[in-house]
Amino acid sequence: MPKVLCLVLGGGKGTRLFPLTQERSKPAVPFGGKYRLVDIPISNCINSGFKQIYILTQFNSASLHTHIASTYKFDTFSRGFIEILAAEQTFDHDSWYQGTADAVRKNFQHYASFAPDYYMILSGDQLYRMDLEEFLKQHIESDAEVSIASTPVTREYAADLGILEIDETQRIKTFVEKPGPDKDINDLKIPQSSSHNSQDKEFLASMGIYIFNATTMKEGLNNDEHDFGKQIIPGLIKEKKVHAYIYEGYWEDIGKISDFFDATLNLAIPYPPFNLYDEEKPIYTKRRDLPPSKINSCTINHSLTTEGSIITDSYITNSVIGIRTIIEAGASLNHVYCMGADRYETINEKENNRKKGIPNIGIGSGSIIKRAIIDKDVRIGSECRIGVDKKHREDGVYENYHVVDGIIIIPKKTIIADGTII
Repeated sequence: MPKVLCLVLGGGKGTRLFPLTQERSKPAVPFGGKYRLVDIPISNCINSGFKQIYILTQFNSASLHTHIASTYKFDTFSRGFIEILAAEQTFDHDSWYQGTADAVRKNFQHYASFAPDYYMILSGDQLYRMDLEEFLKQHIESDAEVSIASTPVTREYAADLGILEIDETQRIKTFVEKPGPDKDINDLKIPQSSSHNSQDKEFLASMGIYIFNATTMKEGLNNDEHDFGKQIIPGLIKEKKVHAYIYEGYWEDIGKISDFFDATLNLAIPYPPFNLYDEEKPIYTKRRDLPPSKINSCTINHSLTTEGSIITDSYITNSVIGIRTIIEAGASLNHVYCMGADRYETINEKENNRKKGIPNIGIGSGSIIKRAIIDKDVRIGSECRIGVDKKHREDGVYENYHVVDGIIIIPKKTIIADGTII
């Protein structure tokens, strides 16, 4: 078997997911009630038989480091590892990562002992389930030096993605990074003879997932360029044999709050495009050994409730309820992602907080919430109305909440007093 080293890029600021990234990196953002975004690429690697993985981190990375260290532990017989490579100063360089390619370049000394035949580069913040072994197989069979995982998209989606032009053998002829909505890119359409061309999805977008031959990686990074998509890949296309691997399954680039919100709530519909219930290819995450959720006289419709929650006499629809969420009697949630809590409060803590007028962690009795993201350890008091009384809200930063893409976000550990109206 060829030796494959997987590099998951997790160092970006994630500004478009702010304030969810205010205290954590983008790959560490809680997803689907019990997971983190980084669990998706790691699970794809493990399910495909690739268990030698480095996570490259830089920004707000403490919670990501904790999650990786407490979740992924291989036995000595598997020869697997998942290790963090955080940005560091050395005698050779003293700057932060300047981009995706720069992050990989600055860690070459750490890859040397592994001596891989191939490098697989993955993003830490995408939602998909791909057979990466099949991806590698096609890369080897095509005799490519670089392969780029790609997916057919419409012209609308093509505006913000890297677009590939391929020939009949799927060799890449041109790469255009984020052409925008107005640029004429008709010359980049998938060839009519290709089985991947459809009336709706006529363009081929890079998924930001690459396979490099080891020698090609070293040659391609023997320069001062910072980014794979903008600089390294376009340069290699002119000099090397670069092929496209076309993937037509579900793929979502979690680029902004609305993408994250929709992808999360879509997990709860009857036939979700991303299925969490695939036993052959599970999504791995931290084992918490929490008790089952307790549901007391509730109406729950098209929703997910994860372990450790206690929900009493409430109405919940089209929502995802995260771990250890406490929802008190008479509450109503509609299109809400509630991330839950990192711990349970003790009875004494609750009594002391109530004397100070501080609500318990969770959702208070009689509160109504619509179209919102409730981050971890938020305290929402009784009889609050959030997202109920206005149909349109201007994006912005307010006293104790944000509005992004029209979605109300209550940041981590925020306190919302009894009777608050947002």
